[in-house]
This record gives sequence, structure tokens and C-alpha cells, in this order.
Amino acid sequence: MATVHEVVEMSGHIIDSWTLPRAWDTIMDRGGNFAVEEMRVGVNKTETSYARIKVEAPNDEVLELILSELQQLGAVVVNAEDAHTATVEQQGVLPASFYSTTNLPTWVRLHGQWVAVENIEMDVVIVIDKQHNRAFCRPMHDVQIGDEVVVGHGGIRVRPFERGRERESFAFMQSSVSSEKAKILSIHEIARQMKETREHGGKILFVLGPAVIHTGAGRYVAELLRRGYVQVIFGGNAIITHDVESALYGTSLGVNLHTGEQVEGGHRNHLRAINAVRGAGSLEKAIESGLLKEGITYEAIKHNVPMVLAGSIRDDGPMPGVIADMQEAQQRMRQELTGVEMAIMVASMLHAIATGNLLPSTVRTVVVDINPAVVTKLADRGSFQAAGLVTDAELFLRELLEALA
Repeated sequence: MATVHEVVEMSGHIIDSWTLPRAWDTIMDRGGNFAVEEMRVGVNKTETSYARIKVEAPNDEVLELILSELQQLGAVVVNAEDAHTATVEQQGVLPASFYSTTNLPTWVRLHGQWVAVENIEMDVVIVIDKQHNRAFCRPMHDVQIGDEVVVGHGGIRVRPFERGRERESFAFMQSSVSSEKAKILSIHEIARQMKETREHGGKILFVLGPAVIHTGAGRYVAELLRRGYVQVIFGGNAIITHDVESALYGTSLGVNLHTGEQVEGGHRNHLRAINAVRGAGSLEKAIESGLLKEGITYEAIKHNVPMVLAGSIRDDGPMPGVIADMQEAQQRMRQELTGVEMAIMVASMLHAIATGNLLPSTVRTVVVDINPAVVTKLADRGSFQAAGLVTDAELFLRELLEALA
């Protein structure tokens, strides 16, 4: 039976990180076969290994599928060719066989040299500027007629994600954390990383869901803002609305945050909060007038911390400042991610996933939720660097603040 083939190379900690066995499994699971033409094994824990593998497939389509998946594991096609491109002929429409990115560090070969892809994120395309020898990411809706978009699998190199061999990058944390002791240790490690990030000027992003307010943990985030541990906030209409509700009426979803009791008529307090701010004209004007005197929103505006609030179809109001246009919200999020080295996502599945899609794998990412499915979902969707902590938002933020103190 006739087959087609390509030769790929893999290097790094491909054995002890199980990258090489995963590559072999990928080839066979997709209907291909392989032959190891050359292998060199590192003789100690710091020395890297190397493998040269001939990949065979029954046809070009299967081979293309195998190679695209092997690239995510760091495999590089041996033939030394430049990346192939095709020209965009219709705005917002990609050429056939476009290369879809991961969030892993990526290079493309241009004029015989490997060029790093700028602002890497997952599920976008690579646009080439051959005149200036640059490569950068662009979402589908943003491609313009005449853009040169990378297609196929040639001339592309991806550095696979590897957990640190030492105690770093939250390598010790697991999404199945069960004991309180393990949680406290994990939180103290997160605090240590936050201190290191701030010491060298790195930015810390917090992605917040409304449960932060419902559990009474908003005051801890406000204190983190005052102490300079929050440089960017992502969220939606709910987090901002219930934060203002708690500041104005002491409730969240109509529940008294001090007593835990339902307040008569409190079910409309979030609407009253939105209405009050809309009457003031904006969140900033609500602070200037003395209407809003405390809370996450108050501290963020007072400390010039940008908040990107992306709306949804279920929003009431919405609160002034919430972005209703999805593409505009994504673009604002991309802009604010510049310089972010650490992301902490608390009790927000949808905004956490949206943020994970935009983050490069080099950003240390922590996902905290009482629901284990939320904690594991980011890793399932390609954010390999995400470390999970299954716990209550109030417990996490309270312990985090104590650890930082």
C-alpha cells in the first residue's frame, strides 16, 4: 500500500515529560505509523534528549492531521523551508488550510531565519510582514484583504509546555486538591509568586465572578487593590453590579452580607444599584458625587486599575462601563494583557475561559472555583499552564491576603 511521509525532529525533555510517548500515541491513534531514525537520550536531569522520526500516513490528509498535532508537542518538520502563506481575499475570511495557533511560544521561518510570533494566543492565525521580517497573531474577524496568512505546517516551530523540574510554576498544585492543609500550602505558594511578580514590576490580572461578592470576599479584593497586588481586572456585568449593590445596600442578590438573611424587597437591590449609577452618569461620577464610597470598583478606580467588563445576553441594565460588543471587549482585553505575568481567576467560568484563550502559556495561571469541572476546563481547552484549586472563593481570598501580609 502506498503511503506518504515526512520526517520530524523533537528535542528537549521529551522523555521524562512524556512528550515523546504522546507523540507516538498521536501518530498511531490518527492512523499513521512511525520509525525512529535517530535518538539521543539525555544522561542526567538537565540534559535534553533528541529524536528524529519518520512519520508515515496512508494519504496527505491524514499526514496533515498528524503533523498539525505533533507540532503542538514541539515537533519540527525537517525540511528547511520557509513558512507558506496565502493572501486574504475577503475581509474576515481566512484562506483554506490556515494554521490555527496554540498559546505556546511559536516561531515561523522567514528568509531562512526563525522569527518569534508576537503576542501569541490560541485559536488565531499568524500574519506575516515579510518586508519587516515580523510575524504576529490576528483573530479571524480582524484579517484584512492582502494580509499574508500562514498556511499548512511547514516552517513552524512550537515550544511544548513543560512543568518546571523544580518547585515552580505551581508544578506542585493539582486540580484535585482535597485537604485543607494542601490548599493552604498552595495559597502560600501563590502569594510567594505574587510577591516576586510585583518585585520586578510584573502585572497581576484578577478575573472575578459574582460569587466573590456573594461569599463576602469582596473586601479582600478591595484590600489587595489597596496593597498594589492587582493591576488589571476582568469580569462582567454581574461582578460590578453586585459589588456596587453591596457598597450601597450591604446586600448581594438581596442577601444581607453580614447576617446572611434575605432582605425584604432585596431582590431588586441590584437593579437599584444599576439605576443609581446610571443616574449619576458613570462609575467615576458616582465616586465623585460621594454615592460610591467603598468596594472593588471604588478601589480600582481610585488606584487607576483598568477594569474590562464584558457583557452578555442575560445582563440587566447593564451597569455603565460594561462593554456590550463582544469583539470590542476582546480587543480591550488583549490590550490590557500587555505586561501581565500572572493571572488569578476566581469563581468565573465563562470569563476565565475567555481570558485563557487570550493568554500565552508563559503567564502563570491559577483557577479557583468550588466546582471541580470549572477548575479543569481551562486545561481541557488548551490552557496547559493553568493550575487549579478547588475551594471556596472567600476561603481562598482570605488566606491569600493573610499570606501576603
